[in-house]
Amino acid sequence: MNLKFRHRIALFNTIAVAATMAIVFIVISFVLNKASYAHLDDDLLLEKEEVFSNLDWHLDSIIINKMPEWDEAEHNKIEVNPTFLQIVDTKGIVVFHSSNLLKDQFLFNPHIKQETFFNGEINKQKIRLGQFPIANENGTIIGQLTIAISQQESYSMLNSLMWVLLISFPLLLIVHFIASSLAASRAIQPVHQLIKTTSHISDSNIETRLTLPKRKDELYKLTKTINELLDRIEKSMHQQKQFTSDASHEIRTPLTAIRGTLEVLIRKQREPKVYEEKVTDIIQQVDRMNSLLDQLLQLARIESGAAVAKKETIYLHTIADSFISEWNEIAAPNKINIHIAIDKEVSITADKFFIELIIDNLMSNAIKYGNENGNVFLVWDSTLKTLYVKDDGIGISSHDLPFIFNRFYRADESRSSIIKGNGLGLSIVKKLCDLQSIHLVVDSKPNQGSTFTLQFPE
Repeated sequence: MNLKFRHRIALFNTIAVAATMAIVFIVISFVLNKASYAHLDDDLLLEKEEVFSNLDWHLDSIIINKMPEWDEAEHNKIEVNPTFLQIVDTKGIVVFHSSNLLKDQFLFNPHIKQETFFNGEINKQKIRLGQFPIANENGTIIGQLTIAISQQESYSMLNSLMWVLLISFPLLLIVHFIASSLAASRAIQPVHQLIKTTSHISDSNIETRLTLPKRKDELYKLTKTINELLDRIEKSMHQQKQFTSDASHEIRTPLTAIRGTLEVLIRKQREPKVYEEKVTDIIQQVDRMNSLLDQLLQLARIESGAAVAKKETIYLHTIADSFISEWNEIAAPNKINIHIAIDKEVSITADKFFIELIIDNLMSNAIKYGNENGNVFLVWDSTLKTLYVKDDGIGISSHDLPFIFNRFYRADESRSSIIKGNGLGLSIVKKLCDLQSIHLVVDSKPNQGSTFTLQFPE
């Protein structure tokens, strides 16, 4: 059912109102019926007391005294609001009946032992009947008294009420649906305005924001949420553009170097040694570009959700041992000392390949940015279940610290031809930590070194 939103609101509202009205109508009908019958039953009981006052009995015989009221002419015919009377003995023989019954006779139950009220009909008139057992002085039932009074007036009133309810019910619902639809249309007018405004937002004017309503209601929350979404989209688009620009720059740098080297080589004949040096430079540039592409692929896999972290038991000391020779080779030119304080039995549950990438990146960075004759520490704290990578190198300024995990970001101090890198290592480390619920924190001050803290989950 393809209904417009305002019509759906009106429909659901109307259904709720219909259910409520139906319950109210049923309750009203039930109460009026009970009240009507209660009034008629009270009248029957009054008539019963009057009749019983004119009755006598001897053993199992019923003696009817003179009842002047029933001799009146008004009881000789079926009138508008008549009262009917019938007395039968235990054999079912009619002992007495009012003249207005004419040839009619009430059905009765000869076995009842207590007063009973029920509905009936006589000469196409609705009547309310009461049947009352007649007992002698010994308590033995010797007959049945049936009294009936017309309920035509009550029936007509209740019947009219029922028709009024049945006719008014759908009419009220139709009116309510139309009114609800108009009210809903007016209520969602601000939503149409939001749709109109957001439909004109594109990448060229992504900085546009919706005007917040004055009232802090659900519409205010919706508008605020859309603005926050636009903030995230704008930030993501900016990062994407920055990433494309930075990636292009990083790839263009080695390609430019390779092209420049080759142009130099073809200008004139060179000595074999010169060719060897230049080819070595080209290979280094190719390796740099290959490393960059590998890291870009790693980032793409992580951000696409294709990378899934395994859960396996890893011994940190074993990982440190597998990289120590490589780290020492990087540290040798600046005579940096590497200190590893991890017990052999220390183990964690994580993805071995990802942990190797994280530790290798952090240790390599600590060594690259360390001072000559400096120190790099890899320390495990069993109590806090935390791994520390610490150096006493150049450090990171407070201005650069919030951005070091961004792709291609490199602090000014590190932008040097001596310290090679492309600014992707820490970005990969951060994403791999997030993937494994490892809490990564960095603390650094210029010329005092940096400390990377990895707190593993319990």
